[in-house]
Amino acid sequence: MISEPHTITGAWLESHDPGERRFKKIGDLMLESGEVLPDVTIAYQSWGQLKADRSNAILINHALTGWSDVPSWWPQMVGPGLPFDTNKYFVICPNVIGGCQGSTGPSSIAPDGKRWGSRFPYLTVRDMVAAELAMTRALEIPSYQIAVGPSLGGMRSLEWAIQFPEMIGAICSIGSSAVATGDQIGTWTTEIHAIKADPHFYGGDYYDKDRGPIEGMGIARKIAHLTYRTEYEMDTRFGRDLQGDETGRYAVQSYLDHQAFKLQRRFDANTYIALESAMISHDIGRDRGGVEAALATARVPIVVVSIDTDRLFPARLQEEIVSLSPSALPLKRISSPFGHDGFLIEVESVGAIIRETLEIAGSKRA
Repeated sequence: MISEPHTITGAWLESHDPGERRFKKIGDLMLESGEVLPDVTIAYQSWGQLKADRSNAILINHALTGWSDVPSWWPQMVGPGLPFDTNKYFVICPNVIGGCQGSTGPSSIAPDGKRWGSRFPYLTVRDMVAAELAMTRALEIPSYQIAVGPSLGGMRSLEWAIQFPEMIGAICSIGSSAVATGDQIGTWTTEIHAIKADPHFYGGDYYDKDRGPIEGMGIARKIAHLTYRTEYEMDTRFGRDLQGDETGRYAVQSYLDHQAFKLQRRFDANTYIALESAMISHDIGRDRGGVEAALATARVPIVVVSIDTDRLFPARLQEEIVSLSPSALPLKRISSPFGHDGFLIEVESVGAIIRETLEIAGSKRA
């Protein structure tokens, strides 16, 4: 039985059981804006053992509403004999800054003892990577075999390749892009608007209220989920069918309500805004002479994965990375009826590509 959604926030808070989370203090973080985010904590999870020479680490960058517990959202990927083989590798996934599952974010307590709320600074994808780099150094990990991530995670993996090629054997960017598009910005700003229009948003300072903007975040999730799946699936799976309950809802409405309900239990509205705003900032060519010039500097093997039905990150965006990056391998294409969410579901196909990426990284370092 699913419990009732949290009425204020679904964030992990300091009074909650940390579970398998580990925490690393990385100190103050200088942001691209020039603002300093003080006393930053990174929550992370890891699997496998780090070798004595510390040479077998893998970095997983999660997507927008993912978090450090990779097996909970990417099943059959991490473990003995699985693509991220914990018999061979030390696999680590940090919860992104701005998140709500233990790393410093809007729901965290600021130095004045109050939750950050509306005062939490604007973040970019590069700020997230800077925090991941600081965590990596704090844990004394000299380099990663590969950095891999889907969607927002793919954006961060690509930034790792451009900024810190000496620390990465190869990257795998799945269902992602070199720059946020006008269509994506339009969708994501609409989702943000839905949250801010909730009367319980209180300008972002709702943590001490009786209710938070969970309805607005639920609407944002419904909009997002339609972009994560396909028109064909929605029509063939639900069509015009009614749910058949007392609400009189269409079946597709019930399905989207359920997706919103699930997110309300584990996510925070301010985090949703912070992370989507960071995704909007994504432009690998910013201050680097443009996308073409930036990707031309790539020297790390870049494995790019495209999902043929992805309407949020269509194939042309992955084709652009491959065509402009001299170190990119031929584009990997996955066929799936599930759109952008194919990376979560087509684990056999994605897993084979992860194994291949690790082989490429290993041959490069041999």
